[in-house]
Amino acid sequence: MKKRADERFDPAAPPPFRIADIRAAIPAHCWVKNPWWSCYYVVRDIAAVVGLIAAAVYFDSWAFWPVYWFAQGTMFWALFVLGHDCGHGSFSDNTTLNNVVGHLLHSSILVPYHGWRISHRTHHQNHGHVENDESWVPLPEKLYKKLGYSTKFLRYKIPFPMFAYPLYLWYRSPGKSGSHFDPYSGLFKPNERKLVMTSTICWFAMLAFLFCVSTIIGPLLLLKLYAVPYLIFVVWLDTVTYLHHHGHDRKLPWYRGKEWSYLRGGLTTVDRDYGIFNSIQHHIGTHVIHHLFPQIPHYHLLEATREAKRVLGEYYREPRKSGPIPFHLIPSLVKSIQSDHYVSDSGDIVYYQTDDKLFSSISSTKIQSLCWLFF
Repeated sequence: MKKRADERFDPAAPPPFRIADIRAAIPAHCWVKNPWWSCYYVVRDIAAVVGLIAAAVYFDSWAFWPVYWFAQGTMFWALFVLGHDCGHGSFSDNTTLNNVVGHLLHSSILVPYHGWRISHRTHHQNHGHVENDESWVPLPEKLYKKLGYSTKFLRYKIPFPMFAYPLYLWYRSPGKSGSHFDPYSGLFKPNERKLVMTSTICWFAMLAFLFCVSTIIGPLLLLKLYAVPYLIFVVWLDTVTYLHHHGHDRKLPWYRGKEWSYLRGGLTTVDRDYGIFNSIQHHIGTHVIHHLFPQIPHYHLLEATREAKRVLGEYYREPRKSGPIPFHLIPSLVKSIQSDHYVSDSGDIVYYQTDDKLFSSISSTKIQSLCWLFF
């Protein structure tokens, strides 16, 4: 029986093109950053956030609150993406403007702007590298086997991984140490400490502001207006960032040593179609070209990807077309979290392996205790 073309293709094989070839295929205007256009998206999203708050206060109905929570959590996620663009410098060529807008957007949703910006830069510079990557990094087998039951349960049992982001900001991932709030963390260089301290101060200032607001409007209303949408935002962030690097129909490689390169690591990234949410979340699902060239503004990513695909060929995995709501991504997410557990301790090209005994080895009593703890 003949193999299909996609089965014959080896995604781990060194590509027959250079990153310069991809860059040359992208039109020159796609690299141009228009600060006015970028600021328009900020004003648009903030207006939507304020409008949703006004509507929630006006209706104050349990029939409307769930609609508000999902819509506002989605808008928080949109604000995060714009702040993320500030961190990459794709918002504008003006560093001061990027930092001011980035702090306003990220602090408002309790993200330490510089702390996260720097660690995210590390993620982009080392994407696809087993040890050096920063976001949703695969665990080597020896480290995986040292994890306790509770850690494995929270990391590999839906829905717990989708609420991991706040913990990641404070403690990073298993096997890595440091905090995004600590200027003396190993995440940062000495000359970055003042930047991190500034962002941490802004984060705590936002926390103090929320406390003051709670004394005026009451903690229950603040919970409904801010805390629940914040959790929805966290789910958006964890789900989208996970699916950018996991859950493809065919397992994608991770690299070490001489096999890793910036290009090969970037080509393990996966584009996703989020239906009606593509434009709301500023086309963050157009992720391959963003990972290779994070300087490209989000409003040029679709065109840049369309032109780059001519060079990428089979190394670009066309995302499955979504309906209005991207329900098709849920099975990919669940399957990946249930099966992508660790990678081999040796080898410069590795793939995720599955611990078939993961949850069968966890007693029902322990699972029940964990559920009581978190619910």
